[in-house]
Amino acid sequence: MKNYRLELILAVLFMALYLAFAHWQAPGSKLSSAEIDGYVQRIEQGTAFMPAEQRAAFIKHLRAWGESDDGQPAYNLNLMRFHKELQQVPGVQLHGSTPEEANAFYEATTLGIAARLGVSMPFGGAAQAVQSGTEPSTNLITYEPALDNWSRVLIVRYPSRRAFFELVSDPEYLKVMPNKLGSLMVVLTPVNGATVLPVPSVMFGGALLFLFMLIGWIRAARRTA
Repeated sequence: MKNYRLELILAVLFMALYLAFAHWQAPGSKLSSAEIDGYVQRIEQGTAFMPAEQRAAFIKHLRAWGESDDGQPAYNLNLMRFHKELQQVPGVQLHGSTPEEANAFYEATTLGIAARLGVSMPFGGAAQAVQSGTEPSTNLITYEPALDNWSRVLIVRYPSRRAFFELVSDPEYLKVMPNKLGSLMVVLTPVNGATVLPVPSVMFGGALLFLFMLIGWIRAARRTA
């Protein structure tokens, strides 16, 4: 038994790490009406910089999405198009002098907040141009100016809708949110992720199992050498 002491310690340690990671990624329960009211109130107070009509629509959509919570992870498709110039937000000093700089600051700040909530980004990248010239396009099928020429595409995974509400109601997030609105136009579409594989916790567990078996194999080889 003494010869396998390290293996036993690693087994306990890796199991603890896996359970902690799985808990971090777990959806949890559905949002309650009281929770939604609390989140919406904080978001309303923190988004006074938004135009009244846009803000009202944002709050309305957030509440409706929260009330239809199914208790499962949510994936948000982000289609982003940079403005030609940085748009000023009344009463807010944006970071940098270009849309790209402002958005980079927003994403860097948001990343730290999102990580604490178990939020991850399975996919992200810059859109590829398929046509240049007088009518540039990023769409292989057709050309429609309002639905074309996206700059970036991201898919962001939230362990639950609660994690999304926690993010967008966080005071630090609300401070940097104007940088996103001033730098680009975004289409944010929630997706249920029914065909997404593998689940992050499964990937993490597989990595730990592989590492455990590798260490065991190396130690066994040394004993017989």
